[in-house]
Amino acid sequence: MSRRGSAAPPPAGAASERGAAVTMEQIAALAGVSTITVSRALRDSASVAPATRERIKQLAEQAGYRFNHHARNLRLRRSHLVAVVLEMQPDADRPMTDAYPLQLLGGITQELTSRGYSVLLSALQGVAQGVAASADGVILLGQGAHGSAVRTVEALGLPLVVWGAEHGRGAQVVVGGDNAHGGACAAERLIALGRRELLFLGDVSHAEVRDRQQGFAKTLKKAGIPGLRAHTLTPAAFTFGAGFTAVQAHLARGGAVPDGLFAASDLLAMGAVRAFTDAGLAVPAAVSVIGYDDSPGAQSFAPPLSSVRQDWHHGGVLLARKVLDLIAGQPAASEIMPTELVVRAT
Repeated sequence: MSRRGSAAPPPAGAASERGAAVTMEQIAALAGVSTITVSRALRDSASVAPATRERIKQLAEQAGYRFNHHARNLRLRRSHLVAVVLEMQPDADRPMTDAYPLQLLGGITQELTSRGYSVLLSALQGVAQGVAASADGVILLGQGAHGSAVRTVEALGLPLVVWGAEHGRGAQVVVGGDNAHGGACAAERLIALGRRELLFLGDVSHAEVRDRQQGFAKTLKKAGIPGLRAHTLTPAAFTFGAGFTAVQAHLARGGAVPDGLFAASDLLAMGAVRAFTDAGLAVPAAVSVIGYDDSPGAQSFAPPLSSVRQDWHHGGVLLARKVLDLIAGQPAASEIMPTELVVRAT
């Protein structure tokens, strides 16, 4: 039996003239881009630069790739359904009924339903189970550590918009707050308060948190205040309990006692306040604390928490508009929204 006779049939949409399967993944590897970029280029999407589209098409032709126009036509029979995928893990300390993600979901749903689309909500685990297969596009809320959630959803090959921070890969349309500016605002406030022994509390393997930490650290360095130091504590999760545990462990190690802390989220900041209070460090008399998100809980916390504000509802509207543009084959660009520090009692 010849090798040709035993070959597996090529996948839909890709086969060379010799009958050997050629996949989008292989074209992506040749071009040094993501699979979704190849898919968009072969569909003449304006979201891919003209020079990149042409280069990908040439590589596909040389490799013997044949685009399945029938499958494409089937895709154009739209389901008018957008899948919204949540990266966050359910936790009693961080319920899904909090402002994040509900305010984002509110903006998304408002915009999509007004444009005749329905919303399918799924946790990240549902992607592998095929829950988003019938959707026209996907909105991902949360990128995951080192962009892991983005890679999982990107494999669907659907138009994709992500809530988070740009992270250098350049393939996704991203909507998010100006995290670096938010971090800079927190640093400026702590400097103005005369704080000099500072902590950053957050997991920088997440792109948004990394940008907050970098904005914070760069502003401290630029200030050039003698003795000013910033240390990073990495919590186990984005929860009150994780913030409490991380700060409690730091204090137990017997190092320099901080007089200022900037946390990557309000829940982390609230946990830090509790840890400081339990250790006999009054907030804000002995140590100042700033959170991030300006959640309703920050306003009602005792003492009311100073926090960096970002407009989640408007962010949800932008996410919906951009995924609809991609579904329609129109260009869409990443958009970073302004952030501001809301000063309260901490």
